[in-house]
Amino acid sequence: MKHFMKKIRYFIEFLLVAFFMNLSVLLGAERASHVGGWIARHIGPLMSVNRKAKRHLNKVFPDLSPARINEILVDMWDNLGRNFLEYPHLKYLGEHRVTIINGDQLTAQLERGGPTILICGHFANWEVAAPAFLTQFHFEMDLIYRAPNNPWVDTILQEHRSLNGVLKTYPKSKTGMRGVVDALSKKRHIGILIDQKYNGGLQVDFFGFPAMTSPAFAQLSQKYKCPILTASVKRLGRSCDFEITFHTPIDSSNREIIDVVTEANQFLEGIIRNNPAQWIWLHRRWREF
Repeated sequence: MKHFMKKIRYFIEFLLVAFFMNLSVLLGAERASHVGGWIARHIGPLMSVNRKAKRHLNKVFPDLSPARINEILVDMWDNLGRNFLEYPHLKYLGEHRVTIINGDQLTAQLERGGPTILICGHFANWEVAAPAFLTQFHFEMDLIYRAPNNPWVDTILQEHRSLNGVLKTYPKSKTGMRGVVDALSKKRHIGILIDQKYNGGLQVDFFGFPAMTSPAFAQLSQKYKCPILTASVKRLGRSCDFEITFHTPIDSSNREIIDVVTEANQFLEGIIRNNPAQWIWLHRRWREF
């Protein structure tokens, strides 16, 4: 009975996601983004999970006023709602609505011949990065992603994320990691979001609190002797325009893995401090809160 009810729930979720994806196509990128933002910023703050995000913000930024915390949360929900309804438009957004700063780093990697590991966090709409690199620089980056529990929803989102199969994607799993290893051995470029909790990882400070962090990107960088590029995505106001900035690469050669991971967490922290509303505070990033 429990298994049957889960299938019913998954089917209802699938219908809702399919409805909103089709609605987004009809609306077009600009209007879909605005509709998604409007819905999320009015509904999100009323949900119970909002309390967890507020708890995280209060812990990390104890000096911020309650009004500023609530403002950040509303903007976070606005960004998430926009992200969701922007899925069908990722190719268009990447090609026409993204400005890439310090993009010469991509050109340099193409000339070098790869492989490359690029790390980022869940900033703004992180999904526009790979389409932007592909359409603007012909830089084809394979993606590691965390699959949702609902396989039908996963199929829909994967269709848009991969640009209908143009981009290669690997789920966070043993099978997915084998695909990543094979890709790096073939000198392909890999994009990894490194800001989620990983229980099997290393305990590394993040905003001054211990956070379990995956060291895989650092280990792979050393094994395949490839550079670690760092990038951030920024949404420009309440719009579907973005800036992607490449920051100082991380050198992993001849270093302790924990030192490389610590530097990566410091990079993420700096981006989040500058624009806290465009990061997802809903993740259970820290064990103790």
